[in-house]
This record gives sequence, C-alpha cells and structure tokens, in this order.
Amino acid sequence: MNKTVHIFTDGACKGNPGIGGWGVVLRYGEHEKQLCGGVADTTNNQMELTAVIQGLSALKKGFSGSVIVYTDSQYVQKGISEWIFNWKKNNWKTAAKKPVANQELWQKLDELSQQFNIQWQWVKGHNGNPDNELADKLANRGIDEFQAA
Repeated sequence: MNKTVHIFTDGACKGNPGIGGWGVVLRYGEHEKQLCGGVADTTNNQMELTAVIQGLSALKKGFSGSVIVYTDSQYVQKGISEWIFNWKKNNWKTAAKKPVANQELWQKLDELSQQFNIQWQWVKGHNGNPDNELADKLANRGIDEFQAA
C-alpha cells in the first residue's frame, strides 16, 4: 500500500488583515478528510501557515510514511524550504536584521515538519487543480462559518 499522505492547504482573508479562514484536504489512499476554521483578526499569510499546521497536526502521531504538502502560497513554500534555515541561524531575524513576521507560526510549523518526511509542493492557485480548489472552498467556508457563529 502507498504510505503517502497528500495534504492540500489554502488560506483566505476578507481584508488583509481581516476575518480569515483556512482549509485542508488530506488524502491517504481512498480516504479523505476535510478541515476548516476561521479567525477574527488575521492576515492571508497567517491563514496559509495555519492551514499547513492544521493539516500536519491532523496526522497520527508516529506516522512513518511520506507526506506531500501542496500549497499555492510561495510564502509558505519558500519559507519552509529555503528561508527558515537562515532565520533559525540568525535567531529568527531576517537578512535585514528584522524579526521574522509570524514567527510563532513558523516555529510551530518547523516543529511539526521535523516529525514527518515531507515534500513541499507549490501549486498555482485558482488554476483548476481540484484539490487546491477544494482547499480554497474550505478556507472560505471557514470564514463563512466564523462569521455566522
């Protein structure tokens, strides 16, 4: 059996900052799980990060297969696969010596990502990828459900 979990993530924000939502689709073989949520005062980048954190958090502890995380956020993809190494080396400061934005979320994502064998995959947003489109719908549902609560 293929021991790969595919995690499709997206974040959305009405205003930036504003009310935000995140959506996640997890696929493992024939199994699918959908997650979403909303937050009162946030940014699009925070919701993109939160989606990935929620997706990885949904994996069972000790999962030893492969994980492919799909994101349409270059901020997330480049941040976790390129920029984070220098941020950590520079005590969570950017190349311009400024504090890294969304540091707590990046630290949580870094901690989670070290628990799994992850491949990070950027996908073009709103380009017909059914699972990315579903993650987008879930992120917007997260906003709608938050506003209705």
